[in-house]
Amino acid sequence: MKIFVTGGAGYIGSHTVRLLAEAGHTVRVYDNLSEGHRAAVPAEMLFEGDLLDEARLDEAMQGGYDCVMHFAASCSVGESMEQPEKYYTNNTVASLRLLSAMRRAGVGRIVFSSTAAIFGNPACGTAAPGGAQPGAVVPLDEDHPTNPINVYGQTKLDFEHTLASYAAAYKLGYACLRYFNAAGAAPDATIGEDHHPEGHIIPIILQVALGQRKAVSIFGTDYPTADGTCIRDYVHIYDLAQAHILAMERIEPGSGLAFNLGNGAGYSVREVVESAERVTGRPIAVQEGPRRAGDPAVLVASSEKISRTLGWRPRFPQLDAIVETAWRWHREHPRGYGD
Repeated sequence: MKIFVTGGAGYIGSHTVRLLAEAGHTVRVYDNLSEGHRAAVPAEMLFEGDLLDEARLDEAMQGGYDCVMHFAASCSVGESMEQPEKYYTNNTVASLRLLSAMRRAGVGRIVFSSTAAIFGNPACGTAAPGGAQPGAVVPLDEDHPTNPINVYGQTKLDFEHTLASYAAAYKLGYACLRYFNAAGAAPDATIGEDHHPEGHIIPIILQVALGQRKAVSIFGTDYPTADGTCIRDYVHIYDLAQAHILAMERIEPGSGLAFNLGNGAGYSVREVVESAERVTGRPIAVQEGPRRAGDPAVLVASSEKISRTLGWRPRFPQLDAIVETAWRWHREHPRGYGD
């Protein structure tokens, strides 16, 4: 198939582009390189442009594409609360421009990279693992009530609702994939994670191992979990990419799919630090601090539905394996892509 990938030079997009190409699909990457990296994708695939530039977008989408994979977005939770206009522009307005361009080009299928942040704080229900607070629903499944607590999550949920409306009115076929923390890198260490500034815990920890930071901050050590630190989901980047491809193959006109993605158990902050120490063989200094406002004790997504429906099985289910691929990338590319 011919696949049009927005944000394809970014972290998740670039790994998905690689797997699409390896599977024999023809890929065009559309990216403004505000967050992505030119070196992350083959030069012949890259078409530089912004989703808000309708003429440029129409030009790029010529050629009869079978499906769009939509990764382009602003994605910092904290920043979204400080700069909501940026997030509604980049995540909502720009996504609407994309749908309009798809209609003009006759492209009727889209896979949307959403987020488990659409669920907000877990609602009361079944008991949580790892000594978490009683009543937290863990893992979160697709039927969990949506109640985002930040602008980032709200913009993603808004677009999920938009897709449902377009499916009903215009017979658009779509799939939404929700997850918390993408992690790791390509096993051959040729592409990986490179954000500026970096806000994700695994690369931050590995920067400590490389001597680029003095310590990793732990925000809160008194949560009702086994070791007092927050528990979060981590899914390997290749496993996320494969899930997007499996979902793409199941899309039907006029209907939508929604899948949560997670490892089903989650790991605490201290467990992630300990994993990095095992993998790198180096001590990781930590700096303990107070809780951050709005951080739930446990956030873990269930993958039962996508496993049952699409046969998705993670290739990298263990935390050490995920961290090892990330370590290989950061060790061989201490300055990331260098751009």
